[in-house]
Amino acid sequence: MMLIPAHHFRDIERKPEYLQPEKCIPPPHPRPAGTMWFIRDGCGIACAIVTWFLVLYAEFVVLFVMLIPSRDYVYSVINGLVFNLLAFLALASHCRAMLTDPVKTCTAVAFTLLGRGLSFPEKLDRPVSGHDRHLSGAVPKGNATKEFIESLQLKPGQVVYKCPKCCSIKPDRAHHCSVCKRCIRKMDHHCPWVNNCVGENNQKYFVLFTMYIALISLHALIMVGFHFLHCFEEDWTKCSSFSPPTTVILLILLCFEGLLFLIFTSVMFGTQVHSICTDETGIEQLKKEERRWAKKTKWMNMKAVFGHPFSLGWASPFATPDQGKADPYQYVV
Repeated sequence: MMLIPAHHFRDIERKPEYLQPEKCIPPPHPRPAGTMWFIRDGCGIACAIVTWFLVLYAEFVVLFVMLIPSRDYVYSVINGLVFNLLAFLALASHCRAMLTDPVKTCTAVAFTLLGRGLSFPEKLDRPVSGHDRHLSGAVPKGNATKEFIESLQLKPGQVVYKCPKCCSIKPDRAHHCSVCKRCIRKMDHHCPWVNNCVGENNQKYFVLFTMYIALISLHALIMVGFHFLHCFEEDWTKCSSFSPPTTVILLILLCFEGLLFLIFTSVMFGTQVHSICTDETGIEQLKKEERRWAKKTKWMNMKAVFGHPFSLGWASPFATPDQGKADPYQYVV
């Protein structure tokens, strides 16, 4: 089987007959500013519900099987506070990753410049007003119409790319998601566990989600180990408010869940941090796409995702990353 390089498809997209703007219907009205982002996918919704159920199951076993029946109140209070704090941050990160538009909000004019393959942000020769002021961060769906392409006023030699699936003008580093049914800039992958694409705007929350899930999994495994040792030394009927068989089953299930998710989320956390440091998404690495954007230091790449400057907000799912004066959209043209 012969592999076709990614740039071959880009060359095809440059051809005028490939755009076929007359086959594109006008785009739907943009989402109003402040509208909640949510993907209506049955599989993703089910996976998100399962995620919450597993975290709440771990909460139940940790509190009602191990900590509350314990006679060491200092041990119970300290571990209870730490575990509940990490679990709360994990679920908060999950909500932010699921309900955040994976692409940064941009103006229609800036998106047009991105569609032309120019650097972003660009100095604008006119103020932005009206419907151009706020636009949904995801690539506008169905905007590759004849009227819109003519409005770009492209000069000779300038090209635009069109996605044949969602009929949209495709900016650099954008890929189509078959689940979200639109193009996403800097799309790393679509994660069913958060029912959303992992992109430039919610990657921080996804990284925090994997980190906190790994931490509560490790914490739960350590507590299960201590609890088993305690129950072997003491009477099983006194180390839990449940019967010994029920206690063993609940602890084994928690141990299996904790070990599985510790391995999975640790690997995901490592791959995401590597992707951020190299400024190359998972799809770009898989397709081995040619780098057309300016190379930056690992520290600058981390600040582009988690915010500028470094602060405790990096670890908070409630802190929206502040890009400061950094420009994450510098392309080599």
